[in-house]
Amino acid sequence: MTCTASPLARRPRNHSRVLLAGWTALVLAFLYLPIVLVVVYSFNDSPYIVLWKGFSLRWYAAVWRDTELIRTLVNSLIIASATTLVSCLLGTAAAWLLYRYRFRGAAMVRALIFVPLIVPEIILGVSLLLLFTAAHVDLGFTTVTIAHVTFCFPFVMIAVQARLEGLDPSLEEAALDLGATPAAAFVRVILPFLTPAVVAGGLMAFTLSLDEFIVTYFTYSAAAATLPVNIYGMVKAGPKPTVNALSALLIFATVVLVAAAEWARKLSAPPPKE
Repeated sequence: MTCTASPLARRPRNHSRVLLAGWTALVLAFLYLPIVLVVVYSFNDSPYIVLWKGFSLRWYAAVWRDTELIRTLVNSLIIASATTLVSCLLGTAAAWLLYRYRFRGAAMVRALIFVPLIVPEIILGVSLLLLFTAAHVDLGFTTVTIAHVTFCFPFVMIAVQARLEGLDPSLEEAALDLGATPAAAFVRVILPFLTPAVVAGGLMAFTLSLDEFIVTYFTYSAAAATLPVNIYGMVKAGPKPTVNALSALLIFATVVLVAAAEWARKLSAPPPKE
């Protein structure tokens, strides 16, 4: 004998789903509607950012004629590339050492590595500024890159650690039995297995470095000003339509990088255990 729920019993559950769906729609609208408006008004022909006059690409052309914007964009790309390279090296090495070797204090080391992800960015920026000042290090490309690596390389480490969970230990043992040195076994066997995770973490590090503002603001110099810092200065002087066009380009680039990182992360996911 089977029992079915009455329509009265199903009604409260349906109401809960409607309320949950409505609340979710409101949250998504609050998060993404401003972004949509920025993209839409980036095609506005009017010099006033909130007055629609007609469709135009004039502000996108103006972006590429602004030498200061291009200079800071190049700075951001240089810093993001250097940050990605160093973060991939440090993150991969840290994940492999914590996986390969068991030692006292490993849990403490792992916790300390994740501290930059937890500490508020303004505190991280102030502490790094105090460190560079105490060490008499001039602010510039080097200090910004070091600051970005501090909070970017743990993302690479997390991605590589997740990949290592699916590593078959017999692969390294087979390479060693065939005469490979530990270094050769790592380069020829382990590293190709970890490549999707390294790529995913590297793309995430590049995206974070390209968009970072707070930590950069405390560690940059005039010659090493990045694009987010320049945009902040432009907005303080008064909103310009060029900012909308530039923001739309950054949104597009970020979406592409995040999608690529997600695709690489899926490739790096360990296969299901049978």
